[in-house]
Amino acid sequence: MLEAKNIFSHRKHWAARFGTAPFLPMSREEMDQLGWDSCDIIVVTGDAYVDHPSFGMAIIGRLLEAQGFRVGIIAQPDWSSAEAFKALGKPNLFFGVTSGNMDSMVNRYTADRRLRHNDSYTPNDEGGKRPDRAVIVYSQRCREAYKDVPIVLGGIEASLRRIAQYDAWSEKIRRSVLMDSKADLLVYGNAERAIVDIAHRAARGDRPRDMHDLRGVAVVRDAVPEGWTVVDATSIDEDTVLAPRGGDPATTVVRLPAYEQVVEDKALYAQASRVLHQESNPGNARALVQRHGDKEVWLSPPPIPLTTPEMDGVYDLPYARAPHPAYGGARIPAWEMIRTSVNIMRGCFGGCTFCSITEHEGRIIQSRSEKSILREIEQIRDKVEGFTGVISDMGGPTANMYRMACKDKKIEEVCRRPSCVYPDICKNLDTSHDDLIQLYRKARAIPGVRKINIASGLRYDLAVKSPEYVKELATHHVGGYLKIAPEHTEEGPLSKMMKPGMGAYDSFKAMFDKAAKEAGKELYLIPYFIAAHPGTTDEDMMNLAIWLKKNGFRADQVQTFLPSPMSLATAMYHSERNPLKPVRRAGSEIVLSAKGLRQRRLHKAFLRYHDPENWPLLREALKEMGRADLIGNGEEHLIPTWQPAGTGKAKGGAPAGKPGAAPKTPAKPFFTQQAGKGRRRLPTGKGRPA
Repeated sequence: MLEAKNIFSHRKHWAARFGTAPFLPMSREEMDQLGWDSCDIIVVTGDAYVDHPSFGMAIIGRLLEAQGFRVGIIAQPDWSSAEAFKALGKPNLFFGVTSGNMDSMVNRYTADRRLRHNDSYTPNDEGGKRPDRAVIVYSQRCREAYKDVPIVLGGIEASLRRIAQYDAWSEKIRRSVLMDSKADLLVYGNAERAIVDIAHRAARGDRPRDMHDLRGVAVVRDAVPEGWTVVDATSIDEDTVLAPRGGDPATTVVRLPAYEQVVEDKALYAQASRVLHQESNPGNARALVQRHGDKEVWLSPPPIPLTTPEMDGVYDLPYARAPHPAYGGARIPAWEMIRTSVNIMRGCFGGCTFCSITEHEGRIIQSRSEKSILREIEQIRDKVEGFTGVISDMGGPTANMYRMACKDKKIEEVCRRPSCVYPDICKNLDTSHDDLIQLYRKARAIPGVRKINIASGLRYDLAVKSPEYVKELATHHVGGYLKIAPEHTEEGPLSKMMKPGMGAYDSFKAMFDKAAKEAGKELYLIPYFIAAHPGTTDEDMMNLAIWLKKNGFRADQVQTFLPSPMSLATAMYHSERNPLKPVRRAGSEIVLSAKGLRQRRLHKAFLRYHDPENWPLLREALKEMGRADLIGNGEEHLIPTWQPAGTGKAKGGAPAGKPGAAPKTPAKPFFTQQAGKGRRRLPTGKGRPA
C-alpha cells in the first residue's frame, strides 16, 4: 500500500518562533515589521498575491510557513532586469518560481494565437504583467540577482513542460523547461509533499539538484546511475509500455525517446506521450528519463496523493482570504470569481485528452472532510466582506467526484487505465453520491447561508448513476443554469477526447428535466462544445451544427481546441497518430486535425451557425461538401440564402440583404436550453466544466 510521511509531522524549522504573518511579506518594510532579517524561501509568481487557497502561491507559502520557514512573495515582478527580484533580499534556501495558476502562454494568447488584452489574475484585469514563458524568464532573473541561490520550479507551466513538449505558439518541439530555465529542480503536480521535503532538506544543507530520490520531481543528471535497470521505450516496433514488469520498480527507469529524436520523428513523439501517460499512477509508475544532448532529464514517479487529514490541514491554514493590502481597492477578477467558493476536492479520473487536470493533479480523488468544508463556509460567512449568504460554488475540478474512489486499493495501485469512465464506467469505481448529498444538506443548513450554487462542471455520466443526486441538485443548487460538457455529438472526435456519447447526455437531460419540473423550477442546461479537436472532420462539425439547430441551441462563446503542452490531444494534433493505442511505424491509427486557419475558422463557424458573419464561409463550405441542401430559408435549413446588410461578405450570388428581416443573433452571449422547453437566452457564466 502507498504510504508517505504526513506533511505536518516534520519538526518545525527554528524560524517558527516568528509566528504567523497576517500576509506573507511583499516588501522589506513588511519583513521589518515581522522582525525578519531575511527570507528562507521566496516565491516568485506571475499572479497577483491573493492569500486564499485557490491561489498556488498562497497554499505553498502558508504550508511552508506552517513548517517554520519565513516565506516572502514577489508577485508579477518587472522582468526587464534583476532589480525587482532583489526586493526581499537573498533567500537563505531557494527561490520557488511559478508562472501562476495558468500557463503564461495560455493566459496571454487565444487558441488562434491572438494576444489577449486582459488578465484575470492581475489587478484591474490589466494584461501584459507577466512575460511569455514566465517560468524561464523569472528563473533567469533570479539567477542574475543571486547566482548561487537554488531555483525550484513549480506550478502548472512547469508541470506540463517537464519533458520535451510540442509548443503550439512556436509550432515546434521545445526542450524540458528544466533545461531552458537552468533551474536546479522541478516539482510537478500538486507539490505539497515534495516542497515540504525540499525545504527541510535544504535547511539541513542538501542541494535541491541532488534530491532526485523525492517523488514528483524532475532533475538534470549526467547519466543513469549504476544499479538501475533501464527499460527502453524508444522502439515503436513493439509496445514496450505493456512489457513484463519484472525487476524492482524502485530501481527501474523507463527511457523515453530523446529530445533530438522527438524533434525529428513525430511517431516517437506520440510514443513518448503514450509512455508518460501510462506511467502516471503513483501505485505502479516507474521513473522516466529523457536524453537532452549530453544530459538526462530524470522524472521520479508521481507524488503520493494527500490523505483527507492532510487536505484538511492545507485548507485550514491561516489564510487572510483576501488580496494583499498593497493592491488597495484594485479589482482582481480571479479573486472576485472565487471569493465565496469552496474547493472540496482535487484530481479527476475522467482523463479527457484535451484537459490538463488529470496530468497535473492526477486521477486519484483527494477529498476534504465534511468538518473542514463546513468550517470554511462559516469563515466565509464571518470574514468575507460583503458576503450575501450565497456560496458561489462548492466543487473542484468537477462538481461530483467528491470521495469517489476505486473499490479496491490493490486494484487501484496496479491499474493503468487512462480513464475510470471511458469507454465505460469501470466496474471497480464507487460512483456513490451519498457523501456529496449529505455534504450539500449540511452546508445549506449553516445559519447565515441562504443559497449554495454548484458552478463547477458536472460529470453527467456519473450523475445519472444517482437520481437522488440529480434531484438534490435541481431542487436546491442550480441557480438558473447548469454547465455540462458533451464537447461533441459525433463518435469520431468523442473517441479521441475520451468523452461519453450523446446517449449519456440524453439520459441526464431527461433526469434533470424531470427533477426541475418536480421542483417547480425553470432551469437550463449549458452544454459546451469544442471546435477543431483532433479527429474532427468538417462533416462532424456540420452534424454538430445540425444537432444544435434541431435542439434550439445558439452559441456566442465557443471553444476552439488549443494544443496545450503535454496533453494526449496535443500529441494527436502534432503527430497525427493516436497515442491511446500502440504506436507503430505501420498500422498506427491516423488522426487528422484542423490546422489551417480557414479550416479552424470553419469548424468554429459551424458552432456559431446562427451568426450572419459566418454565413458566407458556411455557404461556400457546404457547397464544397455537397450539402447545398442545408442552405435555404426554411426551418429545415442550417443557414439562409440571404445575407443581412452590413454583415459578412456575401458570396456565391447571395443577395446582400432581405427586406424586413433582421439578423437572428442574440443580444447577449448565451448557450442555453431550457429544461423541457425550447430556446432561451441567458448570459453564460465563466469557467468551463470538466
